[in-house]
Amino acid sequence: MTQCYNAWLYMSAQPAFWLVMTLAAYQLGIVIYRRTNYNAFASPIIVSVFLLIVFLMLTGIPYEQYFQGANTIHFLLGPATVALAVPLYEQRMKLAKLWFPLLCGLVTGCCAAIVSVIIIGGLLGASQATLMSLVPKSVTTPIAMGISEHLGGMPDLTAALVVLTGMVGSILARPLYKLFKITSEPVQGVALGLAAHGMGTSMAFQFSNRAGAFAGLAMGIAGILTAFIAPLLAQPLVRLFFP
Repeated sequence: MTQCYNAWLYMSAQPAFWLVMTLAAYQLGIVIYRRTNYNAFASPIIVSVFLLIVFLMLTGIPYEQYFQGANTIHFLLGPATVALAVPLYEQRMKLAKLWFPLLCGLVTGCCAAIVSVIIIGGLLGASQATLMSLVPKSVTTPIAMGISEHLGGMPDLTAALVVLTGMVGSILARPLYKLFKITSEPVQGVALGLAAHGMGTSMAFQFSNRAGAFAGLAMGIAGILTAFIAPLLAQPLVRLFFP
């Protein structure tokens, strides 16, 4: 028993162990996703996050220790985002034709996301720091954390909210598209990229490469637009609740 415990202590202290655990959890999530006939509630991201949270709670391993090993995957978020340029290039002619409605929709969507979350959070009694942390919830994590810090929010809380937003958006996308009979691939992609950032973009690629390309474009532009719009909208709105 002592040898097993010592072996566990040794393995859990190795960054590579947590990298392998993360990849294994995601691979298991893919298997479950396929077995459930691609049920949105069994998305690989949701399953893997749930499995890792349960494992960390049962073993008592702090998140900081886990993140040391999983940091490699966090680093790859940047290259993965850049790689979205490939489908964007493939759809460049279609994107060029739709630039004006795309821009109008993205600006409106960014403003709606900021205004709605502040009003709802303020009415529910959220603190000023929490409201500022909520503002960039629909933006990809690296950009969202920077916006949150600039606005006086809590970047760590923002990161968690971004993940939650992506999960919820990925789950609700398909049922909502069926409910409202949204079949246009550009519309599906833009909505997912705008509202659910990277996770939404991943879900959009399950619809088609065209939807994924529009989702990647929406995610990137939404991050830039939110960085400029958030300080202009968020701070005056927050003063309504904290004069």
